[in-house]
Amino acid sequence: MRNDKDNLIVKLTFEFALKIIAYSEEIRQNNRFEMASQIFRSGTSIGANIKEAQNAESKADFIHKFKISAKEADELSYWLDLCEHSDFYPTPNKELIKELQSIHLIISKIISSSKKP
Repeated sequence: MRNDKDNLIVKLTFEFALKIIAYSEEIRQNNRFEMASQIFRSGTSIGANIKEAQNAESKADFIHKFKISAKEADELSYWLDLCEHSDFYPTPNKELIKELQSIHLIISKIISSSKKP
């Protein structure tokens, strides 16, 4: 059995997903269900794909799962930017945005180092 508790990116993305759930619920309270759903799906998908990568069938599969996580992080960044610049949504916490940027950098580094022979 794997011990994901020692895996930094698995832990970071799990904790980040919990924060995303809380933020999406804050948006839901304002009856903005579509945006809340978009943020929930892309924000929690980052960690879900990284968790799935831990059981990758090959190096290529591992990299592919991380690339999906990177795409989800880009999508989430877009939704958070919309919320930040719109008068109709609660502004996301600056720490949430910084955490997303840090996670995205780690994901990018893992992808690039995994491509090396």
